[in-house]
Amino acid sequence: MRIGIAGVGKMGTAIALRLLEVGQEVWVWNRTAAKVEPLRPAGAQVAASAAALADAVEVIITVVSNAAAQNGTYDGAAGVLAGNVAGKLVIDMSTVQPAHAQALAHKVRAMGATFVECPVGGTTGPARQGKLLGLAGGQVADIARAQPILAQLCRRLEHVGPVGAGASMKLAINLPLIVYWQALGEALALIKHLNLDPTRAMDILADTSGAPSMMKNRAPAVAAALAGKDNSPTATIDTLKKDLAEMVAEAKSRGYDAPATRAALAGFERASRAGLGAKDCTAVPVSWLRSGTGA
Repeated sequence: MRIGIAGVGKMGTAIALRLLEVGQEVWVWNRTAAKVEPLRPAGAQVAASAAALADAVEVIITVVSNAAAQNGTYDGAAGVLAGNVAGKLVIDMSTVQPAHAQALAHKVRAMGATFVECPVGGTTGPARQGKLLGLAGGQVADIARAQPILAQLCRRLEHVGPVGAGASMKLAINLPLIVYWQALGEALALIKHLNLDPTRAMDILADTSGAPSMMKNRAPAVAAALAGKDNSPTATIDTLKKDLAEMVAEAKSRGYDAPATRAALAGFERASRAGLGAKDCTAVPVSWLRSGTGA
């Protein structure tokens, strides 16, 4: 099957490599053209524009950073929707608010294409292994059409409702995970005076019921950050800051406050202002610990 991926940042690249490994014909396009180059040696075909990508493939997957990037990918004279999308399947895997997913679905369907949203839980490692958690929103028949492709990317695929439901679920599952990084910094502040070896401290903290399951794998990375080493970013501070802002806005639109999320957002904003925005999220608790205020 010919599958096009528009948006080959870290996650889009991992998804492209996974699909190539399982035998799919993959076409790629990215607004920053240089990002497609590492995929050529792996066998990906490179499209000159998002519209050309849509012309060349049967299925279009988009993985972009926010709603503005989403609009920039789909709209305009060279956007996805300027290509031949009639009868084709479009899967958007971006993390945005539900209203943005719904607006995009309306535009895609108006051009005669099928639309499914499927934001995912997991980072680049699970993406390369086909072990993401897929949170799909759309019509039953449309999800069934997308299932064979999503099954190659996801260890578990959940159809949680119509378009917009996937976005809601993605924000919900990310919220406690991202807030945890701020909470971890505050926890580390309580034991700073003990002068424990970072590896030992993180091993203890990870072996508790208060630690999320991801800490079983990420504790060594936090220990490395505590020891002054930079981790290769799996999720950057600026990306998670954007997600937190989306969560606060979505809660407000539903008539709720989100005080813990707002507090975590403030911590991520301080870290970003301190020049850490492109760093891995493990830098958030470390920056808080070292300053006492987050930055």
